[in-house]
Amino acid sequence: MKGFTSCVLMVRPVVFYKNDETAANNYYQKRDLSRSVDEITLAAQNEFDALVVRLQSVGIEVVVHQDTIETITPDSVFPNNWISFHSKNKAILYPMYAPNRRLERNPEVIDTLRKHGLSMDVIADYSPWEKELHYLEGTGSMVLDREAHVAYAAISERTDPDLFVHFCKEQGFAPIVFHSYQSVGGKRLPIYHTNVMMSVGPTFAIIGLQTLDHSEERKKVIEKLEETGKEIIDLTEGQINQFAGNMLTLLGDDGPVLVMSSSAYHSLNPEQVKRLEKHAQLLHSPLTTIEYCGGGSARCMLAELF
Repeated sequence: MKGFTSCVLMVRPVVFYKNDETAANNYYQKRDLSRSVDEITLAAQNEFDALVVRLQSVGIEVVVHQDTIETITPDSVFPNNWISFHSKNKAILYPMYAPNRRLERNPEVIDTLRKHGLSMDVIADYSPWEKELHYLEGTGSMVLDREAHVAYAAISERTDPDLFVHFCKEQGFAPIVFHSYQSVGGKRLPIYHTNVMMSVGPTFAIIGLQTLDHSEERKKVIEKLEETGKEIIDLTEGQINQFAGNMLTLLGDDGPVLVMSSSAYHSLNPEQVKRLEKHAQLLHSPLTTIEYCGGGSARCMLAELF
């Protein structure tokens, strides 16, 4: 199945807690005052390890890189933001909004891949755009339909529209630009990453259409999804708050597997589950601590390898 993979990179955290540098515009993050950093880290590591086992149980290969304490990188568990992988062993690096997330661009990750027989060549490095305060945080900022060569991006402080269009021109994607909002303290504020409210599978798309406040943008997105043959499963904002938009389709032993957190799965109604099960096996694992403190979920933890 072109555009989808049975192999992913995951980065096991050495320390994990709420990252104040990213919390400036990630309104899903919360501070856990009931546990120490060591307790939070251990819980996140246990959730990470359990997800790895769940993925392996359905035939998905997982390459695990163990983060180290040399740098302060509380969000290292989310590698898909700073690097993406493409066919023929190609990799792309991205500019990050938070200074401590820039430290995640670690050559040792590439070394880990080489040890697993995956020799990656960096074909594009957009990280210098950070100097001009332009950010594009990988497949967090963008949802890539690799089969149809379409890229979707909800504009935010972390997703620069000019850089997004530049990326699409260089990498051969048709850009679909829109704005997506969440309710925070009575205000409508940008959702920090597109992959929080949207996921595209081979024959379906999960999306929170009600977060697209502008009707013309909503119409444009729907038309492109339908044009590319996707059955649209619409999410409520409440479901997005449970990370139901943060899913990823991978290929398991028996076909497509839709990976999500347990909170995302349990937020779905029976009709949505029934519709999704027509397209893929649903796999979920508890990620409560990672979601609560990190403001990200299953999709953010998975960097597809091709």
